[in-house]
Amino acid sequence: MKDKPKPTIYAQMQRFADITKTSLKEGNLERARHCAIIAEEIFNNGTSEVKNIVENVYVFSVTSFMELKNYKVESIFAASLLSVYIHQINTSGV
Repeated sequence: MKDKPKPTIYAQMQRFADITKTSLKEGNLERARHCAIIAEEIFNNGTSEVKNIVENVYVFSVTSFMELKNYKVESIFAASLLSVYIHQINTSGV
């Protein structure tokens, strides 16, 4: 019997973003904030590669969803991830 391949860190971060988005859809803001706090800790304590993954997978995915549903990003994200989000907006030229 073959072992299942371990999901990549990109897939794991996307799954974590999906959990956060599901929490928002269900109106469970406390759980969504808790997920964002964990993502913030991963971002603050991670290597440059991990930070890049959090920025490009988690922050992009969650904030794109939040903008479509008219949620305030500031209500979920703490300082570091909010800074990343603002940087993404300014870089994109929106």
